[in-house]
Amino acid sequence: MATGPALEAVVLAAGSGRRFGGGKLLAAWDAGVLLEGALAAAFAAPVRSVTVVIGADADAVAAAALAFDPRAIVVHAPDHAEGMGASLRTGIASLPGDADGVFVFLGDMPRVPAEVLPRMAQALIDGALAAAPIYQGRRGNPVLLDRTLFPQLLALTGDAGARGVLQNLGDRLALVESPDDGVLFDVDEPGDLAR
Repeated sequence: MATGPALEAVVLAAGSGRRFGGGKLLAAWDAGVLLEGALAAAFAAPVRSVTVVIGADADAVAAAALAFDPRAIVVHAPDHAEGMGASLRTGIASLPGDADGVFVFLGDMPRVPAEVLPRMAQALIDGALAAAPIYQGRRGNPVLLDRTLFPQLLALTGDAGARGVLQNLGDRLALVESPDDGVLFDVDEPGDLAR
């Protein structure tokens, strides 16, 4: 029986949540905390492992991740204050050497629909170098990146994330229609929790 590519998931959960007032990923959400929404999506993806990159509130975020699912692999980004680039570098560097690709989830996006994730994986199988969900013409998260892009991700600095890497792909970036706006919904401020 043929198997698909060896994909991993990284959940970026190292930020301090300054606009939120701190402690964002541990804020009450649904029946748990905000981070659990992103973790649920990551564990629903067609992946071998889920790595959670921690930084600010490290002990509490690690505890929440492991309480949600003890299979979570927790890695600390020592330079997390630099921004998303540092967290992403840490996550990519921690992946197994035989990883074919990685889903990158954002810890403050709790409503990613699981249905879009296998379709993103299929886009990579079909030859795309990356895949991103879209809803009503707007590109969202998570993104899925082929291993050939890992060197560019490991070179990221500042708070840029993978946006620049994706912009250079042209038609090698597959846009996958999402069934709802969960791929656009993120929490920046406390009022966003009520949306």
